[in-house]
Amino acid sequence: MKPLFIKAFLVSSILMGCSTATQVSDEQSSANTSNKTIASVQSAKESEALLLAKWTGPFQGVPAFDQVTLAGLVPAMEKAMAINLAEIEVIANNPKAPTFENTIVAMERAGADLNRIFTYYGIWRSNKSSSEFREMGTELAPKLSTFSSTIKQNKKLFERISAVYNSVEVKALSPEKQRLVLLTYNSFSRDGATLNDSDKKRYAEINQRLAQLQTKFGNNVLADEESYVVYLTKAQLGGLPESIINVAAAAATERDHEGEYAITNTRSSMDPFLTYSTERALRKQVWQNYYSRGDNGDQYDNNAIIAEILQLRHERVGLLGYKNYASWRLEDRMAKSPENAIALMESVWPAAIARVDEEVADMLAIGKKQDGIEEIQAWDYRFYAEKVRQDKYDLDSDEVKQYLQLNNLREAMFYVAGRLFNFKFSEVTDGSVPVFHEDVRVWEVKDKTSGEHIGLWYLDPFARKGKRSGAWATTYRSHTTFDGKKNVLSSNNSNFSKGIAGQPTLISWSDAETYFHEFGHALHFLASKVEYPTLNSGVRDYTEFQSQLLERWLSTDEVIDNYLVHYKTGKAMPKALIAKIKQAATFNQGFSTTEYLASALVDMKFHTVDPTGIDPDKFERETLAELNMPKQIVMRHRTPQFGHIFSSEGYASSYYGYMWAEVLTSDAAEAFAQAPGGFYDKNVADKLVEHLFSVRNAVDPSEAYRAFRGRDAKVEALMRDRGFPVKAED
Repeated sequence: MKPLFIKAFLVSSILMGCSTATQVSDEQSSANTSNKTIASVQSAKESEALLLAKWTGPFQGVPAFDQVTLAGLVPAMEKAMAINLAEIEVIANNPKAPTFENTIVAMERAGADLNRIFTYYGIWRSNKSSSEFREMGTELAPKLSTFSSTIKQNKKLFERISAVYNSVEVKALSPEKQRLVLLTYNSFSRDGATLNDSDKKRYAEINQRLAQLQTKFGNNVLADEESYVVYLTKAQLGGLPESIINVAAAAATERDHEGEYAITNTRSSMDPFLTYSTERALRKQVWQNYYSRGDNGDQYDNNAIIAEILQLRHERVGLLGYKNYASWRLEDRMAKSPENAIALMESVWPAAIARVDEEVADMLAIGKKQDGIEEIQAWDYRFYAEKVRQDKYDLDSDEVKQYLQLNNLREAMFYVAGRLFNFKFSEVTDGSVPVFHEDVRVWEVKDKTSGEHIGLWYLDPFARKGKRSGAWATTYRSHTTFDGKKNVLSSNNSNFSKGIAGQPTLISWSDAETYFHEFGHALHFLASKVEYPTLNSGVRDYTEFQSQLLERWLSTDEVIDNYLVHYKTGKAMPKALIAKIKQAATFNQGFSTTEYLASALVDMKFHTVDPTGIDPDKFERETLAELNMPKQIVMRHRTPQFGHIFSSEGYASSYYGYMWAEVLTSDAAEAFAQAPGGFYDKNVADKLVEHLFSVRNAVDPSEAYRAFRGRDAKVEALMRDRGFPVKAED
């Protein structure tokens, strides 16, 4: 059955068709215009109602992705914010004395309508963006900021939260409930609730402006990703494997360039081209396009935006009494201070750049011999690194790729989830779960032993226009029990380049690791046993740990032997090739560590200085020079396209968190490696799920890790993983 708003659209189309079929009188024309206007209003109203509606259907209700439209987004969002504010006012003005139930739990219960709309908003923002949505997003950004500030600066509400936080009652609560009170109190006190009225006003103004700037930053990067495409002729395909050529042909066809080959301005397209193309000038062009996103001196240039964002962040935390943004941000993270985070990064940096010198020397030797080049440039690094890989380890990345079929890797992930978490994944094929694009597929997740329903897993694997680059995981609904047990609606989203129809999608080993990584986030969502929504939140320098750890199962014998089979012959990956992969595990660690650390260190430096009058381009160059950044490598995310820290505040002064989490990852991996059952040891796996996955943020991360390992993590495990020199332990 078609929803009403689609019917209204069809009526509108018929009327327009009639009006253009014959010449009509002014009176008829006016009537037609009126009818079209009425239909448009109806469509917007019906869209608004659908966006606000409670989810229906199977699995405790699912988002109506197949019905909602943008037409009603702005009014629906405004109405949901008004509903949420009214709920907050009821809590704040409750005449009864503040308690855990009537204040903290009441807040956890509020905002259900808004949360549902944010699910749709997130899809339009990340998975299917359009110029229409970007205009709406720009309009909504300051309104959402004002909404948030209104809640955080509600004096009566904060007084009630403070009363509970300081009450005798809280001491008798369970540890999980006590942590909920702590997190709630900190979220207000650290976000301006304690300021005087004048400073609160300025704080809110800053947040509103930041919302506008951060939205603009992300839109600018997406615009450059869509605008800069390199089209190749057949004569320019030198060195490219068949799989990459097929993907490039499909991308060109999609963009109305039939017969050509498109290298799009995304990492999944750029990276393999730079690895294999023998066309050095084209490698340079593709490299420049990618690393110049947001930095082209045009209407989409982000440098002025960055300068203003930094200035506003610095001013805002100054109102709270912090010396810089990073000090404020890291106070409640595992690192606790920027000094601790910098110390970790600087302990690894010298070994990383020293390894780069070795890698460049190896590459230049081959480059001189084979191509007569005198210097390795940034757009040469991947190309000659692949030559060195083949020379040193007799390992061809494209040969490995033939065994990495996307669908098989998905089944491998399901196998790992079954062994570690006792999860079973069954695809939902009856059409009962709506999706937002034809590429999206859905699986039901159950406990293998009891058959208990746990949730759904959505998968959106392929790149397309309007979808932001990279890979990410999210939830549409998280596990809670405080208002009846709620299931999990989890989602993984990637940007793999879809091949030609009828052939499997092949990906690189690095992309396969990313696939497992993001699935680790999904398992973290699905394994949750917490009672309240807030306790599903993540601690930024810890939340990447679980996902990084899951990458390790890609190279286990069980996965390799059963799921990595050649896409043409169906034969398992040869033992000799497996041995080469494992022997080359630490290959090119200079490059990967340095490009990451450069981004993390620049991020931290940006947020620990007074940014008054800052020139982002100049600051980036000077900071890298001070670090002795190798000229053959560029930051993984250059400043003008560093969406992690400038399109939102999620990773601002926190990009170091990937390495902080990787210390935990390497240390935890050694716990499995040393166990009798290896990476599938049941005792270690049970401890992993109990202490590191199921508790989410209901337990302090440091305490959770100690409960799993019996001690704190040690950085030496990370150094061993990367093949860097390890100092003898005291």
